[in-house]
Amino acid sequence: MAAAEPESAPLTLESLPTDPLLLILSFLDYRDLINCCYVSRRLSQLSSHDPLWRRHCKKYWLISEEEKTQKNQCWKSLFIDTYSDVGRYIDHYAAIKKAWDDLKRYLEPRCPRMVLSLKEGAREEDLDAVEAQIGCKLPDDYRCSYRIHNGQKLVVPGLLGSMALSNHYRSEDLLDVDTAAGGFQQRQGLKYCLPLTFCIHTGLSQYIAVEAAEGRNKNEVFYQCPDQMARNPAAIDMFIIGATFTDWFTSYVSSVVSGGFPIIRDQIFRYVHDPECVATTGDITVSVSTSFLPELSSVHPPHYFFTYRIRIEMSKDALPEKACQLDSRYWRITNAKGDVEEVQGPGVVGEFPIISPGIES
Repeated sequence: MAAAEPESAPLTLESLPTDPLLLILSFLDYRDLINCCYVSRRLSQLSSHDPLWRRHCKKYWLISEEEKTQKNQCWKSLFIDTYSDVGRYIDHYAAIKKAWDDLKRYLEPRCPRMVLSLKEGAREEDLDAVEAQIGCKLPDDYRCSYRIHNGQKLVVPGLLGSMALSNHYRSEDLLDVDTAAGGFQQRQGLKYCLPLTFCIHTGLSQYIAVEAAEGRNKNEVFYQCPDQMARNPAAIDMFIIGATFTDWFTSYVSSVVSGGFPIIRDQIFRYVHDPECVATTGDITVSVSTSFLPELSSVHPPHYFFTYRIRIEMSKDALPEKACQLDSRYWRITNAKGDVEEVQGPGVVGEFPIISPGIES
């Protein structure tokens, strides 16, 4: 009879090689990585392997290699320290922090005064005190943003954009949390609404609904609009700007840093450019941008007020002798209903600019 082969030793966690285990751990989220610390001594040691925490620091806290070097900490301790400070916002922090970083990076060379007007972040206890004052919980993404920057000083120009007509000017500041709490609404029509912005020229604010009430969804961001046809004078319509604070803030930042909103005289002007609203004749190109003015508009009755920015430029490749002067204007405006309005007259707002190669008006 053949001799029986000795049984092989059972494969245990302790006998597995390190590299494959580290590869497996690299696919785990930070919660699972922490749970591994409580499984066995070997897994506890492996899950503390510092390079494993690099990905989580970058993903959730946007910590760069340079920041790590400056703080002289390992990746795991950086993750834990940041989590102990802003861990409740881990689902929002990266999106909000990236938006703030992108916005400041874009504005610093273009609107330095605006960046200098930003306040340092609020403390957790400051936000808790505001919640106690208004009797409502603040949205976590709102709190997260205010931990990074507590709004701005009440200055002009405002961070949330400007608009200028010959007889009308608007510039919206991002309110700090204490000023916003002072404007928290309990009155009918704006119940449980907290102002996010304020314009000292028009009194206009954008609000966030911290509770669902009066037909508003919780966390919705909107401009208020009095219902002029309602029997109740407190009735409010809304021009909805965003479904959440994150949606509202990140979409605005995207429009700014992509160049969608023009920077004019150190201010962000909230004109939206439609690529289809461009016409070229010879060396001259005319493009149109539009901006909605909620403070002059209403839902009931339906009256929507827009302002337009007309840009006229001559190709930089045009010959110098092609320079010309704008003598008169004629606009043929067709609205969504097909109604046509014609506007004509001398010059533009009383001016007769000269257009040269590479120069816009």
